[in-house]
Amino acid sequence: MKRIAIILAFAVALLSGCAEKEETYPMFWTWMEDREGLNLDSLFVQMDEAGIDGLMLYVPDNESYRKAAALAKEHGVTLYAWVWTLNPRGDREQLMAEHPDWFDVNQEGLSTAEFKVYVNSYKFLSAAVPEVRDYVEKTVRNVCEIDGIDGICLDYCRIVDRVLPISVGHRYGIYGDGEVNPAYDFGYHPKAIEAFMSEYGYDPRTVEDPSRDEHWLEFRQRMITEVANLAAEVAHEYGKKVTASPFTSAGIASFMTAQKFQDWNLDLVFPMAYSDFYSMEPGFVYDATVQNKAMCNPNTLLFTGLGAELGGDFDSLVEDMDAAFRGGAQGVSLYTIAGLTTPELRAKFKAYADSLRKVKADDGGVMPALEHPDYVPDGGISLDPFTHPRLIQVVEKNIKRVVAGENLYSKAMNGLEPYDTTKVYPDLDLGEYTLVRSSDRMLVYQVTDNASGKTVEVFFPIYGGLISGWDVREVTSGKAQL
Repeated sequence: MKRIAIILAFAVALLSGCAEKEETYPMFWTWMEDREGLNLDSLFVQMDEAGIDGLMLYVPDNESYRKAAALAKEHGVTLYAWVWTLNPRGDREQLMAEHPDWFDVNQEGLSTAEFKVYVNSYKFLSAAVPEVRDYVEKTVRNVCEIDGIDGICLDYCRIVDRVLPISVGHRYGIYGDGEVNPAYDFGYHPKAIEAFMSEYGYDPRTVEDPSRDEHWLEFRQRMITEVANLAAEVAHEYGKKVTASPFTSAGIASFMTAQKFQDWNLDLVFPMAYSDFYSMEPGFVYDATVQNKAMCNPNTLLFTGLGAELGGDFDSLVEDMDAAFRGGAQGVSLYTIAGLTTPELRAKFKAYADSLRKVKADDGGVMPALEHPDYVPDGGISLDPFTHPRLIQVVEKNIKRVVAGENLYSKAMNGLEPYDTTKVYPDLDLGEYTLVRSSDRMLVYQVTDNASGKTVEVFFPIYGGLISGWDVREVTSGKAQL
């Protein structure tokens, strides 16, 4: 009878998605790294001011972690070590010199050790190389042996981003159509190819579009999952909690970075739903969190990671937090507290955090998932952009900019030129939106502003079952201009 009860309890948990009732974890967290000028004493004072009592921290050596752990205990802060797994940091140059064969390889046969992928810091290791797994295990053991570390946060446990959010792509001169460019499609290390062929009997590079081969994607996901679970097993051996910072949602993470994080043995998880990289409105955070809630490991508590210093203001951050909680998150983390630049903003954040802690406490320690009809009328996830009114508002605000002859894109963090709130634009007189191109990864509409006579194309990428951004390009001579 006892065994039957256990099986039934597991089945109920599986049907309900993520874990609900949590152990005692902080509700509000921040990631921080050892940037130039980081002062740990000041950091903990700012966390006190903001009411943030969870910290995922990267520092370069164990002595810095010991100092941080002592300060964290003084301030009542839970401290997790932020562990860069398959994209090494402190010893990156040494590994490139001594073990270039450990680094991942793209569809064209180039490794991250020799090929610049977006930025210089993207030097990913291959999850299929046994020595890389030994390296990750050693890295995690080293951190877990530090007194005062409460847990670890796994980051960069993935392949290189196969595609970029559409606005970020502009930053790198990549004007995507939703398809995967072979130069940015990684996971093709010879060890991975050899293992895959042994299991499936064919070389994934021989199919017409390897990015659409389900066996090959599942295999790469499994390689990443095995590394994540190896790290989790080691940390749990030391009695440490384990979290991770995967991509935005279960669907997006699977498609973009081969992260099937619902198969990872995590205690809690912080998918990075940075709306400023995607749709730039809170409905995206809501949809991502709803999807994560439905697909999450039943033994894992769902939180949501938010970009607090990537371009939005404080009111936008509050809207994103509201959206995360309404979607079913039990807490949030900010990248980073540095976005709360003044004592006044930190005090406002603390008031917000305290109010949500009360809601959670009053509901028996579980943050209720509240309905929010402003995002999608039926409370679900829709791939029709016109059922997302806030998204269309953002798009049409930027159609005004394109019609006025402005360049939307820049080298800013999220790829978008900041919006000038002091500028007054003429009203639009838009006709009907006409769908002119459609695929499983991109919807493209054309619309004319009758007031100016200009026509634009509006792009909506669809990644992992979510509308994942937008783009607006003027049409001249029958072609959308970049």
